[in-house]
Amino acid sequence: MGGSFVMRNRQGINRREFMQRTTAMGLAVGASDLAFAEEPRSVNDKINVGMIGVGARAHELLQAIQAASGAEIVGVCDAYKGRLERAAERTSGRARIYPDYREILADKRIDTVFIATPDHWHKTMAIEALEAGKDVYIEKPLTYAIEEGPAIIAAVRKTNRILQVGSQGISTKIQHKAKEVIQSGKLGQVTMIRASYNRNSASGAWIYPIPPDASPQTVDWEKFLGSAPKRPYDPARFFRWRCYWDYSGGNSTDLFVHLMTTIHFLMNAKAPQTTVANGALYRWKDSRDVPDTINAILEYPEGFMVTLSSTFNNQGTSEGGFQILGTEGSLILGDSTLTFQPENIHEDNRWIVESWPRALEEAYYKDPKVRKTELPSSWEPRVNQGMERWEQEGKESTLQHVEHFFDCVRTRKQPVEDALTGHRAAAVAHLVNLSYKQKKMVHWDFAKETVKT
Repeated sequence: MGGSFVMRNRQGINRREFMQRTTAMGLAVGASDLAFAEEPRSVNDKINVGMIGVGARAHELLQAIQAASGAEIVGVCDAYKGRLERAAERTSGRARIYPDYREILADKRIDTVFIATPDHWHKTMAIEALEAGKDVYIEKPLTYAIEEGPAIIAAVRKTNRILQVGSQGISTKIQHKAKEVIQSGKLGQVTMIRASYNRNSASGAWIYPIPPDASPQTVDWEKFLGSAPKRPYDPARFFRWRCYWDYSGGNSTDLFVHLMTTIHFLMNAKAPQTTVANGALYRWKDSRDVPDTINAILEYPEGFMVTLSSTFNNQGTSEGGFQILGTEGSLILGDSTLTFQPENIHEDNRWIVESWPRALEEAYYKDPKVRKTELPSSWEPRVNQGMERWEQEGKESTLQHVEHFFDCVRTRKQPVEDALTGHRAAAVAHLVNLSYKQKKMVHWDFAKETVKT
């Protein structure tokens, strides 16, 4: 396992380089409130993996699992035959195709399951997997609705299993470096964080190409629907499910969850006490019922605010980014870069004082405290520490997050993104959507870990 920081003076980086340099590093995790009865496994023990859902993101996970040492994919399940065929091909035919995910859960050979299904299936599959004795890696968001989070957390505690949520950025060394800088006090008092995740393409807006062979014969439509409202077969809903409230929370649950996982980690925060949001569907009107643009303001009891922004109508400078703003400096955090910019502020009230009577102006500047803080000739010499920049190189972030999960499976240590962490990040997305739909501010109940009613 590896990753490194290199100091460079580069002032710019294009999007392709930005995405190519997404990196991560396996990291030690602090003590958890969960105790696991199972004994640690030998590092030489092979971990057998079953994959529930093998869509596009799952195929990225599949390749990360294959790149990690000591794990093998032995089973796959999906509602579209084409994905199953490709997944089996990628395992050289070693993975068995299961017609139903419950057969994966019943297979005693399988140690862990990777769940990469539409959001509305997450709670059911996660709890059933835990109760079947499997450790679980589940793609973000953990939940389809706020009230599902406590039920999953309770299932983890009851079964003494490992559950890790798949917002891979939290495993990157660059985010841990950002947290180190914030905790050092270098930024002063942090009162504002701006975070955005923008796109400007059909594929970025989830309008993915649909396989030409998609049909009721190759797609198990009823299996896909599950608890969702019943409706006739619709390939757009199957292959572009993030576009619809029936299966997803739109931008908030797909993109804001990544941002909030990081922000909660950096700031040791739990949840916003208030959330207010607004959004609209401006452009992609024929393809969805979720908004393509949404913004939110969150207030935290720890003493800072967060502004979240996402649109599918302008990419901006990058697809994602954080500005952590403090009284002494700012951090600009990207996927694999971190930049510190100091605040060098001096008081200058000349334009105010020059409107006073001359005698009062002259008296004002005779004050030693004023002379020290406002007159350049009196400023004490100091070294400007200037801008600092870090870049990370090493393993790709999804691979490192997967390796971290397997390490937790072996050691029985809690992962960096456990069920509680995943619940709280997803809950922010759900709060944003509630505020958007209800057109009012919503509040968090810290005691009950849910929205106040």
